[in-house]
Amino acid sequence: MLERLNQSMEHIERHLDQSIDVAELARIAATSEYHLRRMFSALAGMPLSEYVRRRRLTVAGAEVLARRESLLEIAVRYGYGSGEAFARAFRAMHGVGPGEARRSGAALVSQPRLTFRLTVEGNSSMRYRVVDKPAFTVVGLKARVPLVHSGPNQAIIDFVRGIAPQTLEDLEKLSDQEPQGVVAVCDDLDPSRAEGTELDYYQGVITSEAAPEGASVLPVPAGSWAVFTTSGPAPQAIQELWRDVFTQWFPSNPYRSRPGPEILRTRLSPDRTEADAELWLPVEREQG
Repeated sequence: MLERLNQSMEHIERHLDQSIDVAELARIAATSEYHLRRMFSALAGMPLSEYVRRRRLTVAGAEVLARRESLLEIAVRYGYGSGEAFARAFRAMHGVGPGEARRSGAALVSQPRLTFRLTVEGNSSMRYRVVDKPAFTVVGLKARVPLVHSGPNQAIIDFVRGIAPQTLEDLEKLSDQEPQGVVAVCDDLDPSRAEGTELDYYQGVITSEAAPEGASVLPVPAGSWAVFTTSGPAPQAIQELWRDVFTQWFPSNPYRSRPGPEILRTRLSPDRTEADAELWLPVEREQG
């Protein structure tokens, strides 16, 4: 998987001055466009579109300083419809406009080329199973929240704190299938997975029972799910589980992520310092 992903990175480098089709990158990587975006975001820490933008502006910056072409010629080559649009993007990344950079020879920001490698430390094992699950329904309370890649998500914290304990107890009684109990469900994420984009967040249960009045309902079609479990200090153990799934498990196994909700079941110790967690991710087998 990583070798094919690196081939798609090489394709980007050869086509920075052309339109880059994500579907073509996915074909080179021998995976789906959805999984390519998901894997890249997890491995690189930024959306694929942001990486392409930063690489273009890095190369364009070198050409600005080289003084061989006009700023407008450089802008057009790298996909900007006007000198003004190029100048805004250039300043946002480099902290200085292209004209000023050319006049002063200012130091510019560089986005290095990415190469992906799998590092196997061998000091831990990942517990997982793959489940073929029939269609089910998520029933609970829903909020639209921003995506936060690291650190606490205050919008989610405030939303959960605002739910009455009795409401959660009533919901938990409806849970009648795996994953059991009250779960956190993330759905309808922006394909870019860029910081600050929005997603639907549910605090709810997996059930075949009718939804109570006022509850939100999310029907989920049948499909395969990779289920990962972990135990350890909270929240580090959960954060490390997410990291390891995308940096170690997916590159080493014949599965790819598919569209669908991501489900996390967490049980905290009485002092809330330890956690048992179960992460459900929608997957499908890689073709070929």
